Amino acid sequence: MEKFAQDVQNLLGIKLTPRQRAAFATYEQELLAWNTRFNLTAIRDPEGIRTKHFLDSLTCILAWRNSTPPQSLIDIGTGAGFPGLPLKILLPHLEVTLVDSVGKKLAFCRHIVEVLKLEKVTLIQGRAEELGQDPAHRERYDWAVARAVANMPVLVEYLLPLVRVGGAMLAQKGASGPAETQGAERAIRILGGQLQQILPVYLPGVAEERYLIVIRKQSATPPSYPRRVGLPAKKPIQ
Repeated sequence: MEKFAQDVQNLLGIKLTPRQRAAFATYEQELLAWNTRFNLTAIRDPEGIRTKHFLDSLTCILAWRNSTPPQSLIDIGTGAGFPGLPLKILLPHLEVTLVDSVGKKLAFCRHIVEVLKLEKVTLIQGRAEELGQDPAHRERYDWAVARAVANMPVLVEYLLPLVRVGGAMLAQKGASGPAETQGAERAIRILGGQLQQILPVYLPGVAEERYLIVIRKQSATPPSYPRRVGLPAKKPIQ
């Protein structure tokens, strides 16, 4: 955990508190234990978890380094809690909503929330298309985030309807990120967004290219979006 803490300080300029270090250590132990019973994540070694899950999740803060950090964040397709729960450990004030369609993954997230005694965390089993049309969630969040969920034309239809005007969506992407974003220009415009930045991220010891794609919400999303469950993936906005 010492190297992880040093990597956080080197990459993000943040020194983890002893309490935060302990929280990440517990999170890691629980993820390793649960992975022996459930297929929560393909990464099963401690070093991989620290770099490719924890540190990768925390790089999201680079996207709001020059602006006001969000007060509320919704994480779509959170899986085992990434990036939402590491961000919550780092930023205790953050109101985090974790969404996944798989019950066992949310059960793990709930377990972590209880073990770490995290407050202001909401867990929802459901689909982004349904939440985007639900008045309790539509255009309610400062930021919507997702990691490895869908191609950009699909992802913007999942995320932008959930973001308030003036807020932003953040997609964590691999090498295909810039090209995917170019292919999503029309979808971004239709849904009320504007590309703000494509930020390269370099994780220590990881050769693969990583990008943070930030899209600012400029205007309200038309009422017809998101479309019904499954349609954005089946027929992306072209």
